[in-house]
Amino acid sequence: MDWFAAESYDVARFVLQRGIAAVYVIGFVAALRQFRPLLGEHGLLPVPRFVARVPSRLAPSLFHWRYSDRLLLAVAWSGGVVAASIVVGLPQAGPPWLPLLAFGVVWALYLSIVNVGQVFYSFGWESLLLEAGFLAAFLGSDAVAPPVTVIFLFRWLVFRLEFGAGLIKMRGDPCWRDLTCLYYHHETQPMPNQGSWFFHHLPRPLHKVEVAANHVTQLVVPFLLFVPQPVASIAAGVVVVTQGWLMLSGNFAWLNALTMLLAFSAVGDDVLDAALPWSPGTQPHAPTPPWFVVLVLAMTAVMVVLSYWPARNLLDRHQKMNASFNRWHLAGAYGAFGSITRRRDEVVVEGTEDEDPFTTDWREYEFKGKPGSPGRMPRQWAPYHLRLDWGMWFLALGSAAQHRWFTVFLMRLLEADRATLRLLATDPFAGRRPRYVRARVFRYRYSTWEELRRTHQWWSRTERGILVAPQSLGTMRQLLG
Repeated sequence: MDWFAAESYDVARFVLQRGIAAVYVIGFVAALRQFRPLLGEHGLLPVPRFVARVPSRLAPSLFHWRYSDRLLLAVAWSGGVVAASIVVGLPQAGPPWLPLLAFGVVWALYLSIVNVGQVFYSFGWESLLLEAGFLAAFLGSDAVAPPVTVIFLFRWLVFRLEFGAGLIKMRGDPCWRDLTCLYYHHETQPMPNQGSWFFHHLPRPLHKVEVAANHVTQLVVPFLLFVPQPVASIAAGVVVVTQGWLMLSGNFAWLNALTMLLAFSAVGDDVLDAALPWSPGTQPHAPTPPWFVVLVLAMTAVMVVLSYWPARNLLDRHQKMNASFNRWHLAGAYGAFGSITRRRDEVVVEGTEDEDPFTTDWREYEFKGKPGSPGRMPRQWAPYHLRLDWGMWFLALGSAAQHRWFTVFLMRLLEADRATLRLLATDPFAGRRPRYVRARVFRYRYSTWEELRRTHQWWSRTERGILVAPQSLGTMRQLLG
């Protein structure tokens, strides 16, 4: 079946299978380190309460059978170990059903986590990882050639991701159309990194060039992924370079890294052979088993049917961003930053051991990734995902009443809950219970070059008001019932 075999895409399969599996490892590690204090039995949004009100048909998950923190650990460890075996290539060395089984296990276990993860797992890159893992299961093992339909389904995924992001920008904030969005983005993005300050201070004409180049990459280049080689490989290279540029300027979990990996679906072995003398080239393959052909074609037919909804969404003037159209997180809609905030507000959480709530002796809790102390340089965390820090960014855009988890978070600080404190960079009370906690809102802006030289501070901040007045443990428990 020559038409079924993509003979010259061995390198693409190598990168896709091992790279996607590596991202799954990161996802399961994040679950091991963060899930229990956020969503566990005594978490901020406990899973048992969620599964009691949301039926399994709407959010399929192993945890509808039962939830315990021990079971969560078993799921995360099992998923991480199986994903790691794919990274080193163990299943790929066997027959085609072995990587199919391995990725199937990884996908099902991570789906179980995402579908009960509530606001802490409501990010587009969760669905993107699930869809990528599902498709990777059907790439086969090293013994057979990669199926051509799966290669094109990966390209269709990259197309939806890039073109959808481009359309949501053009339909959204006018600053994308007048090329001024980068005047604000690096300063106001959810979680800056150590390069963001420098990117923000690039000349404004260069910012306009960056936005124009982004429009070309997202609105024109995706179509070139489907044309013959070497143009498709060149288009993939443009996507990789653009995503690498975004990684240098911000922290977006594994979104950029995973997009770079997915773009390799358009890179042919012949093009790599011509560009890289050390490229391994195409390897000989055994005939593809008929059962595998039938299975892949059946999966392809299902994905084509499911693609109706995201395709219609791309044409809709009221385009949805990062939407899942089914409970399995397959054939979703992607895109980000349809609108750009012009000012940065941050919620600063403080505690005191003083008996007087009107004391001036308040000490600040530092988070790992989000801006806090003006003198602290944000660091690179991506592709790791700090879920609490991202939640704090969304909190600053709304009110505390819209985020019940934040009220529970403040109570956990008053209890000096060790699991919760491990989510933070610093505990100013070294494990002791504060008498009161409060939350204030500050307006942040990047310091100028002159301010940085004079004060050695990356940020300048001014207080905007009180989000949560001083609260004791007793009042917090009464508030939560």
